[in-house]
Amino acid sequence: MNVKNRIESIRKKVDRSLDRWLPSEKIRPAALHRAMRYSVFSGGKRLRPVLTLAAAEACGGNPEHALPPACSVECIHTYSLIHDDLPCMDDDDLRRGRPTSHKVFGEGIAVLAGDALLTIAFEILAKTKATTRYTLQDFFLELTSASGSLHLIGGQVADIEAENRPSTHEDLLFIHRGKTAAMISSSLRLGAMTANALPKEVRALGKFGESLGLAFQIVDDILDVTQSTETLGKSAGKDLAAGKITYPAILGLEKSRKEAARLTKTARKALEPLGGKAAFLHALADQMLERQC
Repeated sequence: MNVKNRIESIRKKVDRSLDRWLPSEKIRPAALHRAMRYSVFSGGKRLRPVLTLAAAEACGGNPEHALPPACSVECIHTYSLIHDDLPCMDDDDLRRGRPTSHKVFGEGIAVLAGDALLTIAFEILAKTKATTRYTLQDFFLELTSASGSLHLIGGQVADIEAENRPSTHEDLLFIHRGKTAAMISSSLRLGAMTANALPKEVRALGKFGESLGLAFQIVDDILDVTQSTETLGKSAGKDLAAGKITYPAILGLEKSRKEAARLTKTARKALEPLGGKAAFLHALADQMLERQC
């Protein structure tokens, strides 16, 4: 299996759908639509939509049916990055190797571009086809739960509150289960739901996503202190400078690497109910862990 080729194929499919569903830059207010597209099409990995389509396929579904939720989670992810980079939060000037949204369009337009992406995510999600097990309401409840105050936004609040304060491993887990793992887990669950998957399959993919999301975040934290700004495409070492709570700061680099490997193993074990159908998901988990090398 050529994992990179499959990822690239899915990325292109997702990008075509996003291009079709996002308003054109020629439509008023043009500045807002330019800002939305600037951040969405800035060269992101598309990890979450890749996982959504991979989960649909692993559960025997048609990946085409998973495109609306896949694009929805990418819009929400991008809005969260725009807002994270604002001066009132992480105050970052670089994202994916390019100036951040507020540096290009100003803070006001950046805030509104994020708001618009959050809103259009649910407009796109409404295009999802219900199945015999899962109604459109189920899809909406899944995504609103993952992206709301109990998870994505709540994790960001906890991250802000933890800056320059004594923190524990439990504090770190709360932040990253909310900020990272919940949306990755939801991406997988949504894909499975489009395939009318059995509840036990949806649960298995959710568990896979939670462990995978935490492993992914640990590797991100490791890269922040071991790689250059040019390699990362964002400001290296900024978390440490800002007094952020990270895995290397709490556990140290070597223990962080071991924890990422342990969580990846846990994630892979969660896929056992899917058997050989989950081969691509296993390969994705391994590739994400290898980013720290």
